[in-house]
Amino acid sequence: MKKLVFLLTVLCIVSCNNKAETTQIEVENTFTEKVYPKLEPNRYNVAFLIMDGTYNTELTAPFDIFQHTIFRENIKAMNVFTVANTDEPITTFEGMRILPDFNYVTDSLPKIDILVVPSAEHHLDTDLENKTMIDFVKKVDQEAEFMTSHCDGAFVLAEAGILDKKVSTTFPSDIDKMRKRYPSLDIRKDVLFVHDGKYITSAGGAKSFEAALYLCEYLYGKEIARSLAGGLVIDWNVEDVPHFIVD
Repeated sequence: MKKLVFLLTVLCIVSCNNKAETTQIEVENTFTEKVYPKLEPNRYNVAFLIMDGTYNTELTAPFDIFQHTIFRENIKAMNVFTVANTDEPITTFEGMRILPDFNYVTDSLPKIDILVVPSAEHHLDTDLENKTMIDFVKKVDQEAEFMTSHCDGAFVLAEAGILDKKVSTTFPSDIDKMRKRYPSLDIRKDVLFVHDGKYITSAGGAKSFEAALYLCEYLYGKEIARSLAGGLVIDWNVEDVPHFIVD
């Protein structure tokens, strides 16, 4: 009888272990298949270019404004998603971990109508040496309706050569650095954003909200822009924001 109980106990332990291993394998397998965001048709596809060191505000401010367009009626709303050169989570400057929606190196990307380049920690140095990223920006520029940057994201656009013969701006304390690196560019001080053709560059920080709201006003009109601003408790009047528009 004791032998029978011992044998049953051993079989139970083996069975449980096998079940645990099977469960573990099943769990691991569920994370191997990448899940892409659902992009609704008849919307603007808005891609946010992210990387390690991206600053939270320059990412989340325009992301919030643009994503909220899906809650407004009778407009061409926006699909918002992130793109990076990796499938692994990126870590923002402030420590937030974000899993990119698309890997622009290996994935087949949807057509990007609006590219947003938030500032990142190394946009003044090593990021500008990333040929793959710069080439990606150049490629997107060929078809995108708008190319936008916040804070030092303007350095990425400038490095890609797409701000040549355009007026732009960047983070206030980095304007002189940008002028030194790109002496042929027309870079403006004392403004919070600049709109020249399909390029919108902003001073960044909390003022990234203003640049995003301006683009929404440009696309959808004042009432929609004010509605989006109100949803985030922002007093919005473009005339109150120092800016420069190239006619």
